[in-house]
Amino acid sequence: MREFKVGVDSYSLKPLDLSPFELLEWAVLNEADGVQFSEINVPPGTAVDKTFLREVRSFAEENRLYVEWGGGEHIPLDLATGGPRDIAATNRRAAEQAFHAGAATVRSCSGGLMRWRKESPSTDEFLRAAAAALRAQRPMLRDFGVVLAIETHFEFTSFELLRLFDMCDAAPGEYLGVCLDTMNLLTMLEDPVLAARRLLPWTVTTHIKDGGLLLTEDGFVSFTAEAGKGVVDLAAIIEALGAAHPGIALTVEDHGGDFRIPVHDPEFLARFPDLAVPELVRLLGLAARTRSLRDAGKLSPLPRDRWPAVCEGRVRRDIRAVRRVAGGTAA
Repeated sequence: MREFKVGVDSYSLKPLDLSPFELLEWAVLNEADGVQFSEINVPPGTAVDKTFLREVRSFAEENRLYVEWGGGEHIPLDLATGGPRDIAATNRRAAEQAFHAGAATVRSCSGGLMRWRKESPSTDEFLRAAAAALRAQRPMLRDFGVVLAIETHFEFTSFELLRLFDMCDAAPGEYLGVCLDTMNLLTMLEDPVLAARRLLPWTVTTHIKDGGLLLTEDGFVSFTAEAGKGVVDLAAIIEALGAAHPGIALTVEDHGGDFRIPVHDPEFLARFPDLAVPELVRLLGLAARTRSLRDAGKLSPLPRDRWPAVCEGRVRRDIRAVRRVAGGTAA
């Protein structure tokens, strides 16, 4: 029977203010199999150098934990103004850190909601700039033996990521890939199962996260949910991941907050040209299920400012729930 490794992303536990070693210890104590370091939290004056990173690697190996790395970026433009940004040095530093820490991937997130800003440059402009920058970084990433894993965040849809990879003349597993965030797909108006299938060949790391989707007078509202209590079909996604990538780790990410998606605004909706009616119908079905769960008192958004008080207990439950789901899909 196939067994999945189930770990935790550092962002989930950010309120605990843990160092890398404390995060790894937390994983051991809470039966997680590894850590994806979205960021590194160290005391002032601590050098995140080769020695430090090799100590992290040694600690992880001694405790049989996987390590995945972060700190990468994929858009060399300011997401609000369109002005140029140099991401080459940032990605080189992250790739070198990953190499010394024993990680084969670097999660990339440029952190933007540019479609939500009317004055923002077009998505095509961002794609062209990203492709030019990433093509130039191919030799560096290959030299360090890492894959830049672009998160399904709020910059590009799955369709656009596939176009980006084509523009970069990349092959799956070469130097570019995907960190599949299962809930963020809702915010980008994609059915999580369909989008996961589209990106399956490229997926090298994960953010396993449940969520909900409500339809309001102002449009959709997406939000995070405790694993197994939302409407994201984690079982179907994990089964597909396991079939395509038997060794992939299931990294739990969770947090509070919700996201407004003004789909009643024709100008906003036009920024998602790949959204087809069948997928929109599936999103409406998820919204109906979310409303039923909400009306039954079983599902509701968690305000972001409440996350620090609940994060540790909820992440523990997330890990257990994902492990149960993964166990049910193992073959």
